[in-house]
Amino acid sequence: MSSTPNGQWYPPEWPARIRALAHGELTPAAPRRAATVLLLRDTDAGGPAVHMLRRRTSMAFAGGAYAYPGGSVDPRDERPVAWAGPSLTEWAGRLGFGAGEEAAAQAVVCAAVRETFEEAGVLLAGTSAGTVVADTTGDDWEADRAALVAHELSFADFLDRRGLVLRSDLLGAWARWITPEFEPRRYDTWFFAAALPEGQRTRNVSTEADRTVWIRPAEAAAGYDRGELLMMPPTISTLRGLEAYGTAAEALAAAAGRDLTPVLARAELKDGEIVLSWPGHEEFTKHLTPVAAPAPGSSAAGPSATGSPAATPPPSPPTTTGESTA
Repeated sequence: MSSTPNGQWYPPEWPARIRALAHGELTPAAPRRAATVLLLRDTDAGGPAVHMLRRRTSMAFAGGAYAYPGGSVDPRDERPVAWAGPSLTEWAGRLGFGAGEEAAAQAVVCAAVRETFEEAGVLLAGTSAGTVVADTTGDDWEADRAALVAHELSFADFLDRRGLVLRSDLLGAWARWITPEFEPRRYDTWFFAAALPEGQRTRNVSTEADRTVWIRPAEAAAGYDRGELLMMPPTISTLRGLEAYGTAAEALAAAAGRDLTPVLARAELKDGEIVLSWPGHEEFTKHLTPVAAPAPGSSAAGPSATGSPAATPPPSPPTTTGESTA
């Protein structure tokens, strides 16, 4: 893996894959639908904190990068569930689905709620449209969470068995990013914002993370700018978008006006180098060039971003708002 002078993540094999795509030698993989949640809680130190996890360096996709709880949509997420908040028709329109795609919209919202419970132990559901579960830390909750992770239990059955209603009104759609066409693992990901329900607390229960932290968006972004925290473009972009809000409620209120036009990277070959950009997000533009071929018997050299060192394992962010570490 490589990084730029800041903490921008990109795999070293990207330039070769970009050239292969440009020459018609690579067929883009179909992106899988996914959802991730910017879980917020208010602090006394100027603005809300966001819950982030650091992906294990052994992960095939974005290893070592800081991200939010989330994951792929499970086909079973389309199964009917008890629902509170905006209708499925409203959600379908908000998320960019067409007429008759309410089940697909439900699956994305369900994935957001399910993954937050699976990876952080936080559940956006209640016994009625006006309540939220206050505590999810008992052994029985943990058994259900583990069954969901193992695909032994569907989210619909989990909610039904406990008599719970999914609180879709606690989510605000924040952004949508699609993994570049040259990346072998591609995701069409909707980002949501949500406030940590009163009485609940996060836990590092994700098998994909080696660390979790509550940190204010401005501090996380500063760590990225210094090259200390590794992040993918959508992560740092959404962090910067949160900096303007003084409370979690303000951020959630602003979600309704957020632009959900999908962001997809563009790669162009210009004068022997690759210009990699994300339209509307100029800070992520990179000029990529190949390095010299390795000498016989040496370790293989990979492509690099102009002026960029190879990444080292990212350090931990400062403890600011009640951090928990695996």
